[in-house]
Amino acid sequence: MSAHYKASFINLITNAAFGFALLIMMPSSGNAAPCFDNPQSAYEYLLAQENAKTEARDQSTININRASEGELVSLNGIGSSKAQAIILYRDMFGDFKTVDELAKVKGIGAKTVEKNRSRLRVQH
Repeated sequence: MSAHYKASFINLITNAAFGFALLIMMPSSGNAAPCFDNPQSAYEYLLAQENAKTEARDQSTININRASEGELVSLNGIGSSKAQAIILYRDMFGDFKTVDELAKVKGIGAKTVEKNRSRLRVQH
């Protein structure tokens, strides 16, 4: 085999491998964002996507007896430490009987419960 032939063959294999890697890494067309002709259109699209996510999050109800930390932090006024306190309280004292019982958790008051009441539920 000549040196030129070996180099061409290696080039062909390298290009094929690179092309395959790109194909794997590219998102499917179902997940790809549309292209925009100007920055304003792109900004409006991204803003609409963010608003849709926020609306979906705000409309979902959360069973405080089964919710994960990630679900609990989606509530207004609940960060990671308060979500962990809710889970710890639940583990120590058992399931909540009512939504109002959530106010017994250290760091969570009646105002926080009221702000989130429409999204909270208690199921055993």
